[in-house]
Amino acid sequence: MRIKTSWGSRVFDSFNMTLLILFALLTVIPFIYVIAGSFATQKELLQRGFILFPTEFTLDAYKYIFSTQTLVRSLLVTVYITVAGTLINIFLTCLMAYPLARKDMDFRRPILMLVVFTMLFSGGMIPTFLVVKQLGMINTYWSLLIPGAISAFNLIIIRNFFQQLPDGLEESAKMDGCNDLGIFFRIVLPLSMPAIATFSLFYAVGHWNTFFSAVLYINDSAKWPIQVLLRQIVILASGGIGDSASMGTEYVTPPEQSVKMAVIVVSTLPILLVYPFLQKHFAKGVLLGSVKG
Repeated sequence: MRIKTSWGSRVFDSFNMTLLILFALLTVIPFIYVIAGSFATQKELLQRGFILFPTEFTLDAYKYIFSTQTLVRSLLVTVYITVAGTLINIFLTCLMAYPLARKDMDFRRPILMLVVFTMLFSGGMIPTFLVVKQLGMINTYWSLLIPGAISAFNLIIIRNFFQQLPDGLEESAKMDGCNDLGIFFRIVLPLSMPAIATFSLFYAVGHWNTFFSAVLYINDSAKWPIQVLLRQIVILASGGIGDSASMGTEYVTPPEQSVKMAVIVVSTLPILLVYPFLQKHFAKGVLLGSVKG
């Protein structure tokens, strides 16, 4: 049986669909522009101010940025920071969220209030820098991994998720002789994979886009992540990322704008490829932990 819709409903659906399409275009068009500009020739970039589809494709910008190991090294550094940082974040966040979700834990509410307090007030940039310096983490990757190891917001959501797990599961495990750590690793974590996958994506995107912390704490250019290298390219044009001499006498250095766009594409593509694998857990993981306070 076909349900008849009113004229007002059809008008609203059409308006809503048009508005969503416009918002989608506003989101997608900048990506298309950057990708198209990275493949465009110097002549076309000079003649056309806005490119969505280049008439002549060229890989000169990509050949230039990969002519040295600078970009590859920064990508590997970013991958390392993202993987190691996400593992540390998820492990420590879950390890702290689980006891806070237990009703029999002493001083649970005062500790939770201290966690919430950090969402409103922080030590500030200079005190944090002094702490990192005194701990000897300047110019090391630990300075990018330890200071923000636990997000207070993510901790509260995961704690709420743990609270929704049936109490009977823990009671049954204790009757079988399982201790608290066994319950955490064998029961709680396997049942929390949707939430863990969701917040792993949050943490991973944060580490992949890390910029300001690396500028503050990392002095060695060989340890720069990709976002800091991209900053150098924007400030110093090519930023010494390529080697035109090694490309041959007939090679012409690509325009600065094309080089910048090529680096943006290379730095954005890996994290975009990861998202589809976690998309099915994304909405489910957030909603499951956001119902119960």
